[in-house]
This record gives sequence, structure tokens and C-alpha cells, in this order.
Amino acid sequence: MTFFEDPPPLGNLFGHRLRCARKLLGLSQDRLGVLIGLDEHTASARISRYETGAHEPPIKTARLLANVLGVPLAYLYCDDNRIADLIMQAITLTEDQWDELA
Repeated sequence: MTFFEDPPPLGNLFGHRLRCARKLLGLSQDRLGVLIGLDEHTASARISRYETGAHEPPIKTARLLANVLGVPLAYLYCDDNRIADLIMQAITLTEDQWDELA
């Protein structure tokens, strides 16, 4: 199963993954920003800067974004769609499946 088919741009991996995950959930930039604790007046602009690659968030903020989006932090930094898909599938594994995989 492929979650996202577009290859991530090399210069903006984080922003590409962030935008894909946000859109998949149907969240606006301002709503996502508010959900991670940003001021509602600046939330949209901050998320937009992360998505365009103008700024990369500190790891603490990236973790908040991943938690709200329901994706592992590693997914947001993954530069290969196949591995990103595996990361997304891995979050649904049972303990037995993890043991078998290991």
C-alpha cells in the first residue's frame, strides 16, 4: 500500500511529508498549528514556512507535529517513499508481528 506517490523534493523532505500528512487528515495549516500549541494568529504562517522549507522546526516542535498527525517522527524525515510507506505500515503492527519481524 502506498500512502504518498509523489517523490519528496530533495531540499524539503520534512515540508513535503508534513503537507502530505496534514492534507490526508483534512487539516488546515492554521488548525494544525493551533493543535500543537501555536498562537492562532501566527499558526498558519508558521506551518506554511515549515511546509515550504523556509524554516525547519526544532525537534520538539517536529515531535508535536508528528503526534498530532498520528505519524512517527521518522516518517517526517524519510527521504524514500518506499521506506516511508513501511514506517506508516509499521505503526499498525501487533506485538506478535513486531516479534516476528525482529
